[in-house]
Amino acid sequence: MPVRLPYSLLWLLALPAVLLRLLWRARRQPEYLGHVGERFARYPAPPDGPLIWLHAVSVGETRAAEPLVRALLAGHPAHRVLLTHMTPTGRATGTALFGTEPRVLQAYLPYDMAMLAARFVRHFRPCLGIVMETELWPNLLAVCAQHGVPVILANARLSARSARRYARWPALTRATLGALAAIGAQTTADAERLAALGAHGVVHTGNIKFDIEPPAARHELGHAFRARIGARPAILAASTRDGEEGPLLDAFLRHAPADAVLLLVPRHPQRFDEVAALAAGRGLAVQRRSDGQPLAAATRVWLGDSMGEMFAYYAAADVALLGGSWQPLGGQNLIESCAVGTPVIMGPHTFNFAQVAEQAAEAGAALRAADAEDGMKAAVELLSDPARRAAMGEAGLAFAQAHRGATARTMALIDGILSARPAAH
Repeated sequence: MPVRLPYSLLWLLALPAVLLRLLWRARRQPEYLGHVGERFARYPAPPDGPLIWLHAVSVGETRAAEPLVRALLAGHPAHRVLLTHMTPTGRATGTALFGTEPRVLQAYLPYDMAMLAARFVRHFRPCLGIVMETELWPNLLAVCAQHGVPVILANARLSARSARRYARWPALTRATLGALAAIGAQTTADAERLAALGAHGVVHTGNIKFDIEPPAARHELGHAFRARIGARPAILAASTRDGEEGPLLDAFLRHAPADAVLLLVPRHPQRFDEVAALAAGRGLAVQRRSDGQPLAAATRVWLGDSMGEMFAYYAAADVALLGGSWQPLGGQNLIESCAVGTPVIMGPHTFNFAQVAEQAAEAGAALRAADAEDGMKAAVELLSDPARRAAMGEAGLAFAQAHRGATARTMALIDGILSARPAAH
């Protein structure tokens, strides 16, 4: 506890600000006020039977967890899976993926205070915890260790930038990583950075996101989207973030053919109206995916105001521009684009997916552009070069196929730990 004491005190002091931030977010996204009690470890009656807990903080981690959740359900039919989140969009994504599966439960993870973490663990009594990617909570992991609950960090990634931040708190970082039973890292570079910070039991398992199969329903929806677009050239701006849409819209106005349509899909649903206004303010006719109508001849921007349909947007587009990479935000998952054979153009900022981005470029599935202007120019050039587009699409499909298998390797790690558990668990 001495190592975690300053951290715990900071949480205690910051709690009023955290609650104010929750209220502030609820102004734009009222769902933040739903299930507030769960953030303080207040839950309904605990479930019966053995339970595996998996934490996926938001949308990206929840989507990445899908193959692993399905493997857990298939491989451990006597267990339930508790899926925890920190954001309403993550929770909504989990509902969209597993809402019809009675063995999958959902809840918010409580704030990282020892008392709340202990209440969470005592309530659900998980036999194993799995945390996706880099969501490390010192108090929660310490409490799990105290209660004999092994926790695995799965699909772990740690950029050089994040590693430098963790290195500023060496004692706390070593203690937190030391509370993990095992770590499955996405890349050898991630594994090396984690080990350098004091982690043990690090195994290179690969990136589970490669194992996500585009659902048949999303393929069909992509065909329906394409039918609404018709024969017009379609450029997708996928999972864009604040500060990216303006430059992309300006570049689209300058360089895109007059009959081209921009499929603009913001990452966060609370920004749908804001982004629609950005496009309309530039004189571009905007139509929303939610209106359910074929694309009007005058429409230049088709706003993707929906969640959980990114595969369908990629499948409907001729070429994609990767959101999160045009500002220093680290990029987004480009594997979805490769998995449906859509060429992807990424900006300079892909540090959250550095190795995947470089490998995709080396494989010929992706192009790198210096900024939004150059990215849009490259997209327009691809529109006029069907042979190159097709070659990039085929390269993307081959790239995605070649890197599969991370789920099976992660399950081997999980099953090894579960098999060592006492029979009572």
